[in-house]
Amino acid sequence: MCYLCHVKEPTAHIITNQKDLPLLDNSNFFHSRQLFEIARQTPRQKPYMVVVQDERGVLAHMLAIVRYRTSWFPPYLYMHCRLLGEGVYSYQHEGMADSALFGLMLDALRSKLSNRVLYIEVSNLSHKMFGYRELRQRQFFPVHWMSIHNSLHSHTPEERISARLAKHIDNAYAKGVVTNEVSGDADFEAFMKLLKHHHWLKPKRYIPDEKFFQLVKNEGHGRLYLTRYHGHVIGCSAVAYSQQNAYLWYMASRRKSFAVVHADELTLWHAIKDAHSRGYQHIFFLDVGLPFSHNPYREFILRFGGKPVSTNRWFRISIRWINAILSWIYRT
Repeated sequence: MCYLCHVKEPTAHIITNQKDLPLLDNSNFFHSRQLFEIARQTPRQKPYMVVVQDERGVLAHMLAIVRYRTSWFPPYLYMHCRLLGEGVYSYQHEGMADSALFGLMLDALRSKLSNRVLYIEVSNLSHKMFGYRELRQRQFFPVHWMSIHNSLHSHTPEERISARLAKHIDNAYAKGVVTNEVSGDADFEAFMKLLKHHHWLKPKRYIPDEKFFQLVKNEGHGRLYLTRYHGHVIGCSAVAYSQQNAYLWYMASRRKSFAVVHADELTLWHAIKDAHSRGYQHIFFLDVGLPFSHNPYREFILRFGGKPVSTNRWFRISIRWINAILSWIYRT
């Protein structure tokens, strides 16, 4: 049954069945029908497409993905909801701003999921203050975060790095380091093995089931890479593409085991160079982390000429008293 027919006033509905999806603008991969279907086929994930429509058609839509998280060590079991960006806005209804449509979608999502998930997380908004009032009114609280991206259109990647870093890269290539796109089952198995091993003691970092990476790669929405040194897998990365931009989604390396060839630098360098060679305008680094004065991963990314931007990541905890305490702590 289609719930979006003959709507006169803007209303938000949540769709969980692909056959009920209306015609959508799929230019933003993170809110597309394609990612909806990928998440639907991935174990321990469930997609929720929030759609706002009036009599003319779809005004806005936003994809939320619920993740089922479990672990034996450390032991935990819960579900949380993640939104990457504020969604897609096709046109306005009688002067309604995008933020007002965003508020309608948040209401629908909160009504549907508040008692099902531990928390809802909204990240990677287009700018820091987007939807600030709407999020605050709905009991979300902001945590200061850091975002980094490299411009690929005005200067080459080589022009943005230091002479010392360039020397590391040249020496590593001279010693036999190579990076290639994942092809075949053996490559894919090596990719997943390193990615999981790298993050197994980092419970805050969610690693999807291998089905997710297979679908993103096979359907052409991203690429997987392996970095090798004389046959040893020393790095891997997963890059997604959307709206003329590349997004470094996941990365892992054997940084300490192969420090002499700078495994982490070569893995990241290839992702940047490859995105530039394919004509993408920017490469964004997802989940850089909290803006602590000392953040090793952030400092590592910035060595490649990226631009740091202070932003907010928004959370709403379903346990009211905890959410109230955290809202007070993170009041701004």
